This record gives sequence, C-alpha cells and structure tokens, in this order.
Amino acid sequence: MPYCANCGSPAEGAFCPNCGRPVGQTQGGGYPPPGYPAQSAQGGLTENVAGALCYLAGLITGIIFLVVAPYNASRTVRFHAFQSIFFNIAWIGLWIVEMILSAALAAIPVLGWIISLLLWVALLLGGFIVWLLLMWKAYNGDRLVLPVIGPLAEQQARG
Repeated sequence: MPYCANCGSPAEGAFCPNCGRPVGQTQGGGYPPPGYPAQSAQGGLTENVAGALCYLAGLITGIIFLVVAPYNASRTVRFHAFQSIFFNIAWIGLWIVEMILSAALAAIPVLGWIISLLLWVALLLGGFIVWLLLMWKAYNGDRLVLPVIGPLAEQQARG
C-alpha cells in the first residue's frame, strides 16, 4: 500500500484521503478530482496557532507537538516546540538557583528575606512576561529567538 509523501497516511488511489495531495503517478496533471479539496487543514490548526500552543503548557505541549504527525513535519512548529521545551527547562533551572540563593540569604535576618523575595518576584514576573510574549509572537506568525535557547531550537528544528 502506498503512503502519502506529505502526511504519511496510507493512500489508495491517486490522491491522499487525508491531505488531498497526489500520490505517486497521477492523471490529469496532478490535480485532485473536482469537488475534492486540494489540501485540508491537517488537524484543524494553522502553523501560527500550533506554534502558540507549543508554549501553552510548556514541556507538555512542546513534546506533544513534536510527536503529533501533521505538526512535527513543519519546521516552524518544531522550532516553537523546541524553544518551548528549552525555555521551560531553563526556567526550572533558574527556579532551582533561586531556591539555593534564598536558602543562603536566609542567614541574613531581614535584608536576606527582602532580597530573596525580590528575586522570586523578578523570576516569576520575568518568566511570565517572556512566556506571554513568546505565545503572542508565535500566534502572529513572528519568530522571537531567545538569546541562548533560540539558536539551539533552530538547530534542532532543522534536523
């Protein structure tokens, strides 16, 4: 049984029943028969919506979009999924560093607690703002490449 080169679903006949693309040798110049859509929405999400959803639940949605078939073929969605995963891992790492610093600053009676609280608020608000900005940019079709994480995500999305 032949498989569609575009979406990978099994296809009998000249056109893929999932995406409508020609399979192998076709008749009539490679166009689908009348009344058959040329290309469906492939899961119902466009690239910009799928890219924004990669950031929604962090690691979970990033991994989901790397595994789900129509989206893992898109370089844009793969970039956003990898950047979401790397951003959340970095954010978790920063939380661990903040906890260690807070434990060390607890030895200083009042000033240490104030500095610890300020670090916690800065990490919380900064991460939340970056997370919202990443989702907003992805939804608008833009690509916000984070300083260290972005090039790693682009490298992973290529290969």
